[in-house]
Amino acid sequence: MSIRVEGVAPLVQVYDMPRALQFYRDALGFSVVGQSEPGDDCNWAMLQLDDATLMLNTAYDPEARPPQPDSARVRAHRDTILFFGCRDLDACYAHLVTRGVAAEPPRTAPYGMRQIFLSDPDGFGLCFQWPAEAGEGCPEATSR
Repeated sequence: MSIRVEGVAPLVQVYDMPRALQFYRDALGFSVVGQSEPGDDCNWAMLQLDDATLMLNTAYDPEARPPQPDSARVRAHRDTILFFGCRDLDACYAHLVTRGVAAEPPRTAPYGMRQIFLSDPDGFGLCFQWPAEAGEGCPEATSR
């Protein structure tokens, strides 16, 4: 008998929950579907966007939060990238740009994935991607 998985919900630690919620909810379009307490100044939140689930947790208890993020911790966040399947990358890019999110236009990776990379306010990487169609900068890609 094997394990049956019906989803995954990565948890990322954030320095400033209201800022993180503003980014994920207001800029990217996630909905808050659960949280530890009402309002943006909560300690934990579960977010949903279509089939993607993400949890945010404050990196510090309110009384222990330093006045600014630990730069070494933020640098280490660069090692984490959340990949989201997204068919219409042109619409995704337009959505990001209209909301003031810094992102490069979609590019096709040598391994056949068309991708948009960006970072969240805590330095975690995000990538919206979908297999490239033949002729989209990747001759090896096949039509899907």
